[in-house]
Amino acid sequence: MLDLELDAWELLVRAAVAYAVLLLMMRLTGKRTVGQFTPFDLLVVMLISEAAGPSMTGDDHSLPGGLLVCLVLIALNALVGMLTARSRTAERLLEGEAVLLGRDGAIFDTVRKKHRVSRNDIEQALREADCELQDMRYVFLEANGSVSVQRRREPPQHSK
Repeated sequence: MLDLELDAWELLVRAAVAYAVLLLMMRLTGKRTVGQFTPFDLLVVMLISEAAGPSMTGDDHSLPGGLLVCLVLIALNALVGMLTARSRTAERLLEGEAVLLGRDGAIFDTVRKKHRVSRNDIEQALREADCELQDMRYVFLEANGSVSVQRRREPPQHSK
């Protein structure tokens, strides 16, 4: 239980490679993958974790081996957080940028479909912002996968 079955360096490399490849795969699948989970998305995440586990630990089922892999994953996650906080380029590459889905009451269906955002998701964001479509100034797909709405500014009321 406490004896490593694989060399510690092999566990470090396996964990780092799995982290990097899975991060790349998540970025390539788009913002909606991480934004709002449907039951199907949750199932995929659970299956990915099941499939990725053995690729990181190999035949090592020891407690120190599992903890070492967890330590590497947490350290890599902290490193990515530091990089994205300090570098705008790293932030754009690793986290992405907001995408304009609509402006001035019009939804850009081509962009919406390209980023796999359903009309229902936009309508829900409008309701959450207490905003009618015609009162919408902008709708964005944020880098984290959420949909945000900016209302048109009300013209200033002049007192008589």
